[in-house]
Amino acid sequence: MRARKHILIVEDEKHIATIVKYNLEAEGYHITLVGDGPTAIRLIQANHFAYDLMILDLMLPGMSGYAVCQTIRDENIMLPILILSARSLPEDRARGFDCGANQYLNKPFDLDELLARVKNLLKLYPKQNQGPAPTVATKVSSISFGKASINFETYEVRVENRDIKMTHKELQLLRYFVENQGRVISRQELLSEVWDVTGEMQTRSVDQFMLRLRKIFETDPAKPKHFLTLRDAGYRFLAETTDSHNADSDSPHQPIEH
Repeated sequence: MRARKHILIVEDEKHIATIVKYNLEAEGYHITLVGDGPTAIRLIQANHFAYDLMILDLMLPGMSGYAVCQTIRDENIMLPILILSARSLPEDRARGFDCGANQYLNKPFDLDELLARVKNLLKLYPKQNQGPAPTVATKVSSISFGKASINFETYEVRVENRDIKMTHKELQLLRYFVENQGRVISRQELLSEVWDVTGEMQTRSVDQFMLRLRKIFETDPAKPKHFLTLRDAGYRFLAETTDSHNADSDSPHQPIEH
């Protein structure tokens, strides 16, 4: 559904991360930026099909870039990886390739060369070659789940046989979840697709709207079964639920940090 290529940048040096992010966004790419290895692994494990490319530093807090790369390859995830590192010795480059990196670029780097390598990797490794393509979202006109029934065409919402008034934006967010049921959706994607703003904006809108959806549709908003939060990954909507689904989620009040 999302036409723009999605690149995950794993870089703890803020000035470098900002430069790379800004210039890639200027080229039309959708960017998610994290500053440590464990967070990158959690995002990839939650839904690696959400990303088209990873730009990976080697010297990271919590987990080295080598370990991140090796972990991804050990799980047979074929996401293309471009290492961007100040480590320039031949043995460093060899180790990077041994871990499964596709390309290796030294810092300091030429920006035009970085952009060219990114473009080249995205052409060589299109997402469809990474595994089964994610289901394309289809338009949904109505849905029933739990004790609720919603008609998106007439804006009618009923919960336990009571009419509920919802704003246009609340219904738009709900519909996006319904049309992407079961998929982990990042805050950046929601801001981009529902609010039509840059995904890296610092805003609490998504969190506040999620609290509102839980208040309306969950039997116990503190223990959601339909609108789940996955720390450092995003949100997931499930129409049909079991207690095991809820056990995998974090507290609904836990903000998603990126």
